[in-house]
Amino acid sequence: MKSFTTLQSIAALLDYTNIDTDQIISKQFMKSTERTGYGKHLFANWRYLDNQELNPDFPLNKPSFQGAQILVANENFGCGSSREHAPWALVDYGFRCIIAPSFADIFYNNCFNNGILPIRVSIDEKKQLADQITQQEGISFTIDLPAQTIVTEKGLTIPFSIDANKKEMLLKGLDEIGLTLHNVEAISAFEQTQKQNNQWLWQ
Repeated sequence: MKSFTTLQSIAALLDYTNIDTDQIISKQFMKSTERTGYGKHLFANWRYLDNQELNPDFPLNKPSFQGAQILVANENFGCGSSREHAPWALVDYGFRCIIAPSFADIFYNNCFNNGILPIRVSIDEKKQLADQITQQEGISFTIDLPAQTIVTEKGLTIPFSIDANKKEMLLKGLDEIGLTLHNVEAISAFEQTQKQNNQWLWQ
């Protein structure tokens, strides 16, 4: 998994509330357990018209948002089913960071396992970010994970909180299994002690 330290990118605005995982990646596209190939289906019901041409009214189809790796959304992002294909589709499309006032818990945790930084901000802070994007589409934000800050091209700085273990996962490019294996020596030492003190567990 690619590590995350700092990211400077165009910030795209999808100012919808309750974006569920079926809209992020619809069930008819979930035909593989591979993590790639889902980007073209991201938000398919919104991105495409019935004739499969791009919908000019969908925000992410705006020319000014092309190449964005940062997505600013509204409350309860990633609600609905627990499908891990949702963060797969977001990563495959190119997003590395999602900023919203709140996330569904399972989706939030799935992001970290797939190299996405989900940042919780207050509703007022989200409005400030959204206003800057609206006023200057194509504006760049810088996400500094070590410093835990969002800095906009216009100089607005917003600090954010993150769990220390999840921060370490992203900085080192590790999922939960990889993070656990970083402690393999301590795990082995524990097992040896347990074998000596509780032999019956190992019979």
